[in-house]
Amino acid sequence: MTDQPVPTWRKIAAAILDFITVFFGGGYAIGAMTGSLTAEGFKLEGMPALILFALLIIYFVVGSKYLGGTIWQRVLYPR
Repeated sequence: MTDQPVPTWRKIAAAILDFITVFFGGGYAIGAMTGSLTAEGFKLEGMPALILFALLIIYFVVGSKYLGGTIWQRVLYPR
């Protein structure tokens, strides 16, 4: 079986779903740890917001380079 190139729509869908997953999951977790939860969800400012931004970058770099793909890349990319 030869490796087929991954369709562009799957790459875009995986990136969007990964971003949403980490942003809301990480944002809620950081908000809960820092007391930044609101009735609508979470509101991060200052250092908690920078931590979430760093978490997003680390997730994509580590997932793509060292773990064989992010969560949604593994789901949407055929093997």
